[in-house]
Amino acid sequence: MPLALLALAVGAFGIGTTEFVIMGLLPDVADDLGISIPSAGHLVSAYALGVVVGAPLLAAATARISRRTVLIALMVLFVVGNALSAFAPDHTWLLAARFLSGLPHGAFFGVGAVVAADLVTPDRKARSVSLMFLGLTTANVVGVPAATFMGQHLGWRVTFLGVSAIGLAAIAALALLIPADHTPAAPTAGLRGELATLRSLPVWLALGTTVAGFGGLFAAYSYITPMLTDSAGYAETSVTLLLALFGVGATAGNLLGGRLADHSLRATLFGGLAALTAVLALFPLLMRTEAGAAVAVTLLGTAAFATGSPLQLMVMEKAAAAPSLASSANQAAFNLGNAGGAWVGGLTLAAGFGTTSPALAGALLAALGIGVAAVAHTVDRRTPPTAAPSPNRDRVVTGHVPRQAQSPVPQQTQAPAATEHLPGAPPFRVEV
Repeated sequence: MPLALLALAVGAFGIGTTEFVIMGLLPDVADDLGISIPSAGHLVSAYALGVVVGAPLLAAATARISRRTVLIALMVLFVVGNALSAFAPDHTWLLAARFLSGLPHGAFFGVGAVVAADLVTPDRKARSVSLMFLGLTTANVVGVPAATFMGQHLGWRVTFLGVSAIGLAAIAALALLIPADHTPAAPTAGLRGELATLRSLPVWLALGTTVAGFGGLFAAYSYITPMLTDSAGYAETSVTLLLALFGVGATAGNLLGGRLADHSLRATLFGGLAALTAVLALFPLLMRTEAGAAVAVTLLGTAAFATGSPLQLMVMEKAAAAPSLASSANQAAFNLGNAGGAWVGGLTLAAGFGTTSPALAGALLAALGIGVAAVAHTVDRRTPPTAAPSPNRDRVVTGHVPRQAQSPVPQQTQAPAATEHLPGAPPFRVEV
């Protein structure tokens, strides 16, 4: 594994920790600032809004800058946002700090995914991207429980200082391990030219698949605690351990999805979405027992995150002219799925359909994701392929020229290599 992937994973670990830890600290924040729990819940929305706004804009605005520099700058912004969160004097300032913390999230994963894919051969791209996302899934297993424990015993402000320290470690790792000569994307027509990439129907279909698929996940996961306590009969003190099982499943699914997608991206995507639909549909049955609930939570993480790397690569392929922007936009789509799924799941509860009804709503959203992916596949088959520059265009290729094409030079036992240039073709090396 290239060491550069370790640096990306450290950054992803910090981002994943700060994104999810606030959910466990809402009561502590509310008590300290003298606000209600619903008001404290706006801190989750403020972060998500920062991701949606910052993902495409920061990726487009930094398209001409070295990706190594961009990643470091984004992590600096991440550290500043979390440090300001730690010292926020009131709710309003904390909202602003959380929004600021969310701005670099999508762009970091977007640019990082492009860097991760470029570090390896084409047949290992999905696996490489999944290793970067390993930091995000590991955060749910280790980072979030540890940070929540720290916040509950030392104060929530200490948690954000700890996350800032992770960000500083990520900055050091990025500076040391990301290749200094890593080139940025090809020059573009500026911000307008970058954003024009998002006008493509295949790109929108890929993003729509992400919104629907992960909307299915968060329709259920947002209300997983009442399912575990009211339906499965777990005590509230056991929920943290069960959520760690979700993180274990997500980690396994992420690694599995990356490996399988290198063999068949489309099949892995359809298989992951089908598995997610099935798991969510079985939730009302599995949540009847404690053992079934534990299995359900683990499989939910596995099925959902098996689609992460395939979705990321699919969006990057559909917007080859601006992969960093498209990859970042996919992170914004992920957070739209987060917010939209939670809203849909909440509607089923408000309508009185039962504690496990959000999971059934999630199954419908995941099935919708399969439908969108199928439409995208149909569009791909009907769209004629466009000529793309050969990946070997700038390479020197060694080979043998057929005898009739050889120049009339005296035969030698071992002839020196000569360089030949054909009109309209790149130079290449031949043996004569």
